[in-house]
Amino acid sequence: METINKTVVVGMSGGVDSSVSALLLKNQGFRVIGLFMKNWEETDEKGVCKSAHEYEDVARVCQQLEIPYYSVNFVSEYRESVFAQFVADYRAGLTPNPDILCNREIKFKVFLEKAMSLGADYLATGHYCRLDEQKRLLKGSDPEKDQSYFLHAVEQKAFEKVLFPIGHLTKKEVREIARQNHLATSEKKDSTGICFIGKRDFKPFLSQYIALQPGNFETLDGKIAGRHDGAAFYTIGQRKGMGLGGEGDAWFVVGKDLSRNVVFVERGALHPALYSDDLAASSLTWVSEPPSFYPYHCRAKIRYRQEDQACILHAPQNGITRVEFEEAQRAVAPGQSIVFYKGNLCLGGGIIKTVGPSYYHKKKPLSFQ
Repeated sequence: METINKTVVVGMSGGVDSSVSALLLKNQGFRVIGLFMKNWEETDEKGVCKSAHEYEDVARVCQQLEIPYYSVNFVSEYRESVFAQFVADYRAGLTPNPDILCNREIKFKVFLEKAMSLGADYLATGHYCRLDEQKRLLKGSDPEKDQSYFLHAVEQKAFEKVLFPIGHLTKKEVREIARQNHLATSEKKDSTGICFIGKRDFKPFLSQYIALQPGNFETLDGKIAGRHDGAAFYTIGQRKGMGLGGEGDAWFVVGKDLSRNVVFVERGALHPALYSDDLAASSLTWVSEPPSFYPYHCRAKIRYRQEDQACILHAPQNGITRVEFEEAQRAVAPGQSIVFYKGNLCLGGGIIKTVGPSYYHKKKPLSFQ
């Protein structure tokens, strides 16, 4: 095999995706270095740091591939740049997405800088994304695993030094490659939950950082339906974990009033108050160039794994962009991200600031008629 005279640092998480990324790059002839990031400090019931378990898997795979591997500690950077904002947003009644901030501030900033300091030509990760010849962000080939939603806020300049070795593959194909090469992580389950923190019982976790402030669940006509532990712990569209019962359809969160510490609830998964056909977004960032004209027609997601939705972007005013959807969207949550697309091209996105009146309470907008 011809050796490529390039060095690539692979962000190794201890999972199958980064393991196969390292394997593929080595097989292509790159000089590969495995680099593990420790971003969160927490011990298990035996007092062992949980990240140590992941690093053991990184070590096993790197030893199999006969590549050097190292660990870096970004715990303080993660707390300052990601987790502090995450807690502040929840305290303000929003529903933030820390994975997006982590990618922008940690993985493709300080981690990328660390990779370059090791003499690397590129940083590679196991994200299901692709880049075109102009280094624009594209969706991954596997529609079930595409992660461009989480990378929309990364500056395009960073992508000039980035490789996505598995972006053209499906998850099934990645698993099969791992099995064929007997990688130690070939049967390891995918990680879930908050970036670097993992899956957990959310309310007890958040209550370590946000004080409980009990208040009322109310219907939209002002009737008290029960008591809650604090409005910050609930999100639009939530059904479980409220302790509300009685005859009839399930209860759903349809809104919040932080000034009164009230969580609004209504019965039924299709209640009209869960739907809205416009929103206001702030903090917009563009992977490439922003729209040169308005109104601008494209497609968007308001949550990961959602199918792209037809929408119109209106001209920004005082840093706020109104987004109008062709079809009413369910459970639009302030604090979450909206991400824009043209086909497979990820254009950029922003933070959902406010949601327009429910679809039930206003006429269909004229723009799509």
